[in-house]
Amino acid sequence: MTRTLTVGLDGSAASRAAAEWAAREAQLLGRPLKLVQVWEPVPVPMAQAPLLGPETHQHWTERTTRETVEGIRLRHPGLDVITEQLSGRPAEALAGAAKDAELLVLGSRGLSGIGGFMVGSVGLSVVAHAERPVVLVRGGEQAADEHEMDPVGIPSAAAPFRPVVLGLDIESPDEELIAFAFAAAVRRSTSLRVAHGWNPPPYYAYGLSVDLELHAELARCETTALAEALLPWRKKFPDVEVKEESSYGSPGNHLVDASREASLVVVGRRVRRSPFGAHIGSVTHTVLHHSSAPVAVVPHN
Repeated sequence: MTRTLTVGLDGSAASRAAAEWAAREAQLLGRPLKLVQVWEPVPVPMAQAPLLGPETHQHWTERTTRETVEGIRLRHPGLDVITEQLSGRPAEALAGAAKDAELLVLGSRGLSGIGGFMVGSVGLSVVAHAERPVVLVRGGEQAADEHEMDPVGIPSAAAPFRPVVLGLDIESPDEELIAFAFAAAVRRSTSLRVAHGWNPPPYYAYGLSVDLELHAELARCETTALAEALLPWRKKFPDVEVKEESSYGSPGNHLVDASREASLVVVGRRVRRSPFGAHIGSVTHTVLHHSSAPVAVVPHN
């Protein structure tokens, strides 16, 4: 069965931006695009109101989907677009829809005036539970935002893509995560910027600020470890320019800074079987809330 590129649609500006991003990515991947809209049953007291009943809800749901499909087909001729309506709790339904998808794409409301997302409870729950990669797209995201400026300094989707940024933990570099980032860079014919943030072990931390020689030695070790982790991938993808950045400090903050010049930020989510539920991780959580570029969260063991 051919995996689709699936996007959650709820009629908001953020979900429409996600649908447009998903359409562009589906064309890069050569995959069908599936628009999924989840209908959450209306509580009985509300359902009895003529303006809020299930018929009204269904009418607006179908209209939103139809208008979005028409727009995507107009702007992306030749793209195979299909639709699906699901019923139930949105987070559970969308996480289930991700199982058969190449990617699941969701919209997140952009913060007014500054770069970054507002990721709601549904989005966070889907990211934490989905078995496939999930991409969060900021409301207002435009195709030109992912590209370099043209020769006269104007944003243009005809210019080359900005780099793909990968956040990598070199203590346990996951192959699935790295492969996803390299493949994304290949599709965009752009470079891959690998950002690694590090802090000294607790027993080194005291007095490190005045021990410049120790700091330099730790920095060299981290840089060498990052280069060694990426060496096999450089050989596997010789046409991808790789830029390695090993920096002292919070990994999440470094990735947020790098996102300002990125077409896509790729981070991982370690799958943990915990009795307390699924978790996203502090670095990925920071990136999800503050990235200026779309964020792909790749689950891995």
